[in-house]
Amino acid sequence: MATLEQQRAQDAWGCGAAAQQRLGSSYGKYVNLAKGLPALIMNSGLMQVVAFLHEKSLDSQRRPKPDDHHTWLGQHLRHAIHKRFSAIPEDFEGFMEELMETSPRDYQAINSEAFAWLRWMRQMAAARKGVD
Repeated sequence: MATLEQQRAQDAWGCGAAAQQRLGSSYGKYVNLAKGLPALIMNSGLMQVVAFLHEKSLDSQRRPKPDDHHTWLGQHLRHAIHKRFSAIPEDFEGFMEELMETSPRDYQAINSEAFAWLRWMRQMAAARKGVD
């Protein structure tokens, strides 16, 4: 049985691989965004950052851009939180609505999980940069 830290590492590695395969030469933007996301969350808050990622992931007709680093990292972050807190949906609307209704104690735990996962994501995404 893998520890929680090993599970986070495995998940981050897999997310990095999926993003790298999909984004190709623009994978570096994903890596840079992953590196900066913890500071952005600390300054603005988790819900604001998830909303920012969602907004940036939309094209001019408000449709998701499939090959955008904001799209991928937003999906990966919501997925990671959903894995630890199954009551939190992965889709943007459900995620936001559930976080607005959650207790302060649960919100704090979700926020802590986001930081814990992002610590791994920052390292794994950067490490994958040199992997083909």
